[in-house]
Amino acid sequence: MTSTSSSRSGGTDGAGRPGPLDRYAAQRATGALRGPHGCVYLHQGAVYCIECPAVADVGDRLATAGRLPAERWRRAADAAGADHDGGRFLLRQGWLTRGELEVCQLAALLDAACFVLPPRSAATSFTPGDAHWLGVVRPVAAAVLLAAVARRRAQLDRWGSWAAVDGAPVVPVAPDAQGRPPLTGRQRWLLAHADGVRTPGELARALGQSTFLTLLEVRRLAAAGRVRLPPAVGLPRRRPGTCRSERDPARPGADAPVWQLPDPAALETAAPDVALLVRLRTALEENL
Repeated sequence: MTSTSSSRSGGTDGAGRPGPLDRYAAQRATGALRGPHGCVYLHQGAVYCIECPAVADVGDRLATAGRLPAERWRRAADAAGADHDGGRFLLRQGWLTRGELEVCQLAALLDAACFVLPPRSAATSFTPGDAHWLGVVRPVAAAVLLAAVARRRAQLDRWGSWAAVDGAPVVPVAPDAQGRPPLTGRQRWLLAHADGVRTPGELARALGQSTFLTLLEVRRLAAAGRVRLPPAVGLPRRRPGTCRSERDPARPGADAPVWQLPDPAALETAAPDVALLVRLRTALEENL
C-alpha cells in the first residue's frame, strides 16, 4: 500500500510540521519514500540507500574505479532475490571487502542525499516494506543525514555567484600570467577531463565522482577564472585566493549499527571502524 504526502521530504513544512522523512524516521519505519528527485530507502527509521539519477551510484563508482566490472554488479542485483541481499552476494563472492562496500555506499548515499533531500514542497509517496536490492550496508540516522545535506548546501551557497556554471559545459580557460592561486589535485584532474561538452553533473557521472564535489569545484574554478561562464553571464568580481580548497558475511544490515557521520573533531573518540571509514571517505572524495 502506498501513502501520499504533499509536505516536504525532510525538515518541516510551511506550518512547522515535520516532513515525511522526519515522520517515518520517528516511527522507525521500513520502506521506500519516493519523491520527484529520487527514492529514499529506510530500515527501522534510518536511511540506508538513496536512488538518484543525477549522481553516480555505488556500481558506477566501483566500475569507473576499476574495482568491480559492471557485469558483476548486475549479477549481484539479479542474485539479490526477495531477500534483498545483493550486498551479501558481493561479499560472499569475494569481489569486494565489507570496508570497500561500506565506504563506497556511504559516499554514494551522501552525494545522492544532496539532490533528493532538499526541503522543498513536493508530493511524496511511501511504500511500507519496499527495500533496495543491495540490502542494508551502513544505515545513517535521518536527522544526521539532513544536517549533513544542509552543511553541504551552505558550502555551495558560499559560491552562489557562480551557480550559472552548474548547467553549462565545463570549458577550461588557459592560465595566464596573472599569478592566480595554484589548483588543487581535484581541480587539475577535473580540468584534464573537461571536454567542453559535458556539464559538471555529466562529467561527475561519467567519471564516477561525487556530483556535489564536482559542482563545488567547478564553481571555485569559475571564481578563479579557470573555466568559462555561459555567454550570457558576466563574471562576478573575484576575491584573491577564491580557488583555494576548503580544505558476514551475514546479510549486510540485519544488525548494522546506524552511523552518526561524526565530525572530524570527534574522530579521536569515535569507534575505530567509524573513524577509519570517515578517513577513507575523506581520502576518496578529496584526493585523487
